Amino acid sequence: MAAYEFDILVIGGGPGGYVAAIKAAKEGKKVCIAERANFGGVCLNEGCIPTKTLIKTANALHEIKEAAAFGIEGVNPAAVSVSMEKLQKRKKGVVQTLVGGVKGLLRGNKVTAMEGSAAFVDAHTVDIAGKKVTFDSCIIATGSNVLMPSFIKQEGKNRILTSREALDIDTVPASVAIIGGGVIGVEFAYLFNRLGSKVTVIELMENILPMVDEEVSGMAKKRLEKDGVAFHMGAKVHTVKDNAVLFEKGGKQESVKADYVLMAVGRVANTDGLKAKEIGIEFEKAAIKTDATLRTNIPNIYAIGDVNGKVMLAHTASHEGIVAVDAICGKHARMDYSQIPSCIYLDPEIACIGLTEKQAKEQGKQVKIGKFPMAANGKSLVEGDTDGLAKVIVDAELGEILGVHLYGKHTTDMIAELAVAMTLEATAEEIIHSIHPHPTVSEALPEAFMAAYGKAVHCM
Repeated sequence: MAAYEFDILVIGGGPGGYVAAIKAAKEGKKVCIAERANFGGVCLNEGCIPTKTLIKTANALHEIKEAAAFGIEGVNPAAVSVSMEKLQKRKKGVVQTLVGGVKGLLRGNKVTAMEGSAAFVDAHTVDIAGKKVTFDSCIIATGSNVLMPSFIKQEGKNRILTSREALDIDTVPASVAIIGGGVIGVEFAYLFNRLGSKVTVIELMENILPMVDEEVSGMAKKRLEKDGVAFHMGAKVHTVKDNAVLFEKGGKQESVKADYVLMAVGRVANTDGLKAKEIGIEFEKAAIKTDATLRTNIPNIYAIGDVNGKVMLAHTASHEGIVAVDAICGKHARMDYSQIPSCIYLDPEIACIGLTEKQAKEQGKQVKIGKFPMAANGKSLVEGDTDGLAKVIVDAELGEILGVHLYGKHTTDMIAELAVAMTLEATAEEIIHSIHPHPTVSEALPEAFMAAYGKAVHCM
């Protein structure tokens, strides 16, 4: 057997890469991790964490302005504002703390960390900033880049932002036009609306948030509209000219003017400079092709996270890293993409897992649908927001949980219960007979499952 410098080389230090590196070190492997920009990847530096930090402040601003509804006096809503300078300082502090934590974990687990871009020389060698490094196995975890669609022309003088620039903005824009009604676009629409911007979302599809059950996403859209966000659905954007977004809708040409335009049509796998194709790694469109163990067509090379294009979520990447290391170590490990929770940080929050009602029926499944309105949940009433519902999709014969879609307070913290239940193949009946504490929003879950059988207690 050839002698290599490292047992496992990880390329990319995001939530997939650093988790894989630490997992491999704990399995007794000699590990190197290469990162060309910032450890923590997109999620910690310019994605999940900074976005939620800004949203936390936007929510705090809203709560202060609504203080009178909770019996608090002496607050002048018109006098309350956000210092973007101080908010950006807080955001940077949160990011730096977490990035420092990642570096500390890598050091503590004796992972060799190298800074610089990695490019394959062959199936067992990479070049990292001019230094050749050899390895037995490699895990590619290079993440993704913002997609800038070529079919949208840019003309004149305009201020187009991606999510990266939007997170660093130092003033609250008077108006923002957002191209794209997926998770990124909708979260930024919510954020800027809460901060005081006039927001317009322009989306090609007829529904926002395509991974969410249409009933739930429809409720979220209605709430956003009530809060002042405007939507153009079924609109095909073709040009951004000066400060206007031009699009076709219903056979007519329309436009929206805004101080800033946020491009939020998705992300694409990042393999820039990797030279993966040069050594024969197979791709599916722009993403690296992998099997259920995250292995590529080259047996000792794996690809995890956004770069394989399967499910572009940080927690998916982290778990793929664990599966890939287990596979390298000879353990039985497979990814199951059917039970991955998704969270959307609005207010109320959205959280979902599994199939939507439409998907279940399209697959020919016989289902029972249970719904419980948050208006009938005591804790939601206490919180001052009763919009939303818990919706469950259950196999009609076996009681198998096929999907759960939640819209309400604290739902992003509740969805993990369903991930565990579905992993353990729990049935609706078992959730019903699991005692949920009172008063909590989580009480809506057994009620929704009871509703699937026409037996909900706290609603008709």
